[in-house]
Amino acid sequence: MQMADHPTHSDRFRDLIRSLTGISLPPSKVMMIDQRLRRRVLAAGLPSTEAYLEKLLGGALPDDELRQVIDLITTNTTSFFREADHFDQLVRTILPERLGHRGAGGAARRRFKLWSAASSEGAEAYTAAMVLEEARRRRGDFDFAILGTDISQRMLERAVAAVYANEQLSTVPRDLVARYFLHSSAPSMAGKSRVVPELRARVRFRHLNLMDASYPVDRDVDVILLRNVLIYFDAGDKEKVVDRLVGHLAPGGYLMVGHAESMVVRHALLRQIRPTIFQKGDA
Repeated sequence: MQMADHPTHSDRFRDLIRSLTGISLPPSKVMMIDQRLRRRVLAAGLPSTEAYLEKLLGGALPDDELRQVIDLITTNTTSFFREADHFDQLVRTILPERLGHRGAGGAARRRFKLWSAASSEGAEAYTAAMVLEEARRRRGDFDFAILGTDISQRMLERAVAAVYANEQLSTVPRDLVARYFLHSSAPSMAGKSRVVPELRARVRFRHLNLMDASYPVDRDVDVILLRNVLIYFDAGDKEKVVDRLVGHLAPGGYLMVGHAESMVVRHALLRQIRPTIFQKGDA
C-alpha cells in the first residue's frame, strides 16, 4: 500500500495564508514565496526558506513575524485612477442617484459614504476623495466620508502618511495634482508629493481582514470598492466575502469589482448593471 505524502512546510504555510487572508497560493507559487520571504530568512539567520517556515509554523519566531510575512505575501498593486471608468460612473450616475434616494423618513441623503475595502497604500481612496470633492465643489449640497481598509499594516501606514512618488501622479489630471497635492523643498520630500490636509481629513484608514466573520463598518455604505482582490480567493471564500460586504451596503448601494472578477460575483440581493458594477436591491 502506498503511503500518502506528508505535507511539506511550504504546503502548511500556504494553507495558513489561505485560512488567515483568503489568498490561495498554488504550488506553482513556491518560487514567489521563496523570493518574498528571502529577507525574513536572512534576518532570522536561517539557511533556507524551509528552515524558516519550520520555525514560523512552530511558533519559534517573534510574535509579530507572521504579521510581517502577511505584509510580504499580500499583493499591493495600486495606482491613482486605476480603472478610471468606475470613477466616471461614480460622479456622473451613482452620486446623483444616491443623493436623490430617499430613506424611510422621506429625507434625501446628504452624506455619501464610500468604502475602499482593499485600499493598499491609499491611491484608490484618495482618488475617490478627489472626484467626490470636485463634485461637492460643483454641487455644494452634500458631504462625504471615505473609509479605506487593508490587511497590511505597512500599507495602511503609507496610506495615512499620504506621501507618493511624483511618478505615481502621472495618471492624475494636472489640475487635480495642483489642487490636491503639496510639494516641498525639504530633502526628505525630493521627488515626492503629499495629499493636502483637507483631503486627508476626508479619508480614514483602518486595519481589516476580509476573512474575519464580521466587519466593524457602517451598514449604510453607498459604494464599496473591492477591485482585483476576489481573484486571489477560492470560490467558497469569494461567496462569503461578497455576502458580508452586501450586508454593509445601503439599499440601492453599489459594489464595484475588477474586470477579472465580474463573473464571480453572485448574490441574491445584487443585480449586475454593468460588467463590473453591481447594485443592491432596495429594501
